[in-house]
Amino acid sequence: MKVTVIVRIGLLKQKNRGLSNFKTTPEALKSQVSKSAFDLFESGIMNKIEVEARYEIELEEYIKKLQIEGRILGDIATNHVIPTAITYQNTLIENVRGLKDIFGASYASYSEEQLNLIKDISGLIGSIKSNVDKMTEERKHANKIDHADKRAVAYCNNVKPLFEDIRYACDKLELMVDDELWPLTKYRELLFTK
Repeated sequence: MKVTVIVRIGLLKQKNRGLSNFKTTPEALKSQVSKSAFDLFESGIMNKIEVEARYEIELEEYIKKLQIEGRILGDIATNHVIPTAITYQNTLIENVRGLKDIFGASYASYSEEQLNLIKDISGLIGSIKSNVDKMTEERKHANKIDHADKRAVAYCNNVKPLFEDIRYACDKLELMVDDELWPLTKYRELLFTK
């Protein structure tokens, strides 16, 4: 509550001073080709063509960074996180089968936690897979757009939001999967890395 009030007060002060408050990178970059920017730079620094070229270059750089981040995120999620989660899930399934062999029909009371973990892991694996597929399709669609500014907006609005959904499911799996199986450094391990 207190942080929200402080942020709102900061935004009001920013607005009162005439400062911009862009929410996305494409919006912020667009300000470089505004009339006031042209007026500023044309006073002996850069001409209009140079300002527009700089804008195009920065848009392309933004797009390339999101492309690379999306590819790496998809690769790590698909080739490291999902297989590890499936391996751990199979271990749990074998555990439940063992409990069923030992306890017979009453195994469910002894394996309730394992069954819940198996269900949760399945849901998170499905979420990762579907969001990686969506992200790949959105990237393909965005790459077909000719104008860099429209392509940057497509990456910002359609591709980038899927990063958070994928990361959320991967982070949840990180907390569930056995440390010995997890192929990547866990967040808590980063705290003690020298």
